[in-house]
Amino acid sequence: MPLRLTTAGESHGPRLTAVLEGIPAGLRIDAEFVRRELARRQHGYGRGGRMKIERDEPIFEGGVRGGVTLGSPIAIGIANRDYAAWEKVMGPLATDPEAVSEKRLTRPRPGHADLAGGMKFGVSDLRDVLERASARESAARVAAGAVCKLLLAACGIEVKSGVLSIGSVVDRRSPRAFSSLERVREDSPLRAVDAALEKEMVAAVDTARSRGDTLGGSILVAARGVPAGLGSFASWDRKLDGRLGQALLSVPAVKAVEFGSAIAASLGPGSEAHDEIEAGPDGRLRRRTNRAGGLEAGVTNGEEVVVVLYMKPISTLARGLDSVDLETGRSARSAYERSDVTAVPACGVIAEAMAAFVLADALLETVGGDRMEDVRARLAAHRERVRAYPKRGA
Repeated sequence: MPLRLTTAGESHGPRLTAVLEGIPAGLRIDAEFVRRELARRQHGYGRGGRMKIERDEPIFEGGVRGGVTLGSPIAIGIANRDYAAWEKVMGPLATDPEAVSEKRLTRPRPGHADLAGGMKFGVSDLRDVLERASARESAARVAAGAVCKLLLAACGIEVKSGVLSIGSVVDRRSPRAFSSLERVREDSPLRAVDAALEKEMVAAVDTARSRGDTLGGSILVAARGVPAGLGSFASWDRKLDGRLGQALLSVPAVKAVEFGSAIAASLGPGSEAHDEIEAGPDGRLRRRTNRAGGLEAGVTNGEEVVVVLYMKPISTLARGLDSVDLETGRSARSAYERSDVTAVPACGVIAEAMAAFVLADALLETVGGDRMEDVRARLAAHRERVRAYPKRGA
């Protein structure tokens, strides 16, 4: 694939690093935009104390000169301010045995990577698992995704998200379309698609907090301006819905992904599931509806790409859940690490980043180009070919 993304770093280590490879030369980097994207990830009612400590700032360390990409791998660093309090525990080359002992984790949290990761790597201190499995890693992905968003924006493509539900408070009225996301206020408590539900959502978060519990929810993610023809039906691993599904399911706590109105479609007949085709006034082919979410057989069809993500409640509960202490083998309550009551709004920001990465990858796969001027020219030609299809009499 044209794009590759690698992240490194632990939750309480010195820093997080993202390395994004494959971005063409000549893309202007708006560092303030990247910083705002990182701030969006930290926003949201129900977040924990860590958000009061960190002030994520992107440090471009490679692949950019004078604010313009060079075509080489882009490296972005994000310092962990909390590392100052954790250096004796998380120092990469040296630690303090007494400090490590105080932070030792032996009571795995159900739903987290603790126990499965411990089984995989055979570690006795589950902090070795927790520190990498933490959602803190997603800050690096958001920084890289912001660069992908800048590339997409230069090609006329936008990606947005908004919260559809928190716990049992569900938005059942808003259309699953990009236009719904244009109503989302970034400074609102929960970035809800329907602002009228936010008061009820906030109350649900307060109730969960008072009970030492957590809440999940659902998020609408959509992209506008995506040309038809991205992805492929020819090979299973190139299908774009499969690639998007993998990327979005990699977002912490996301357990299900729905394209368009797939769930509703599965409950009814085919006559009410598919998007009938018609010719518009300009002769261009279009769909009357977008139940497929802009993807058919793994290929974009020119409609908005629309996805709904379902995020489980965070697995770190203040009141704990039944578990076992690995040192004693006896029943115990799961460990509590400083955490959020809910992070559904942040989940949407991370999902935008991952969707932008996959869409940028598919775009470059289709149009190619080592330089942004070539990408734009080839994309314009591609859009024109799609607009003129089919050429009658050819």
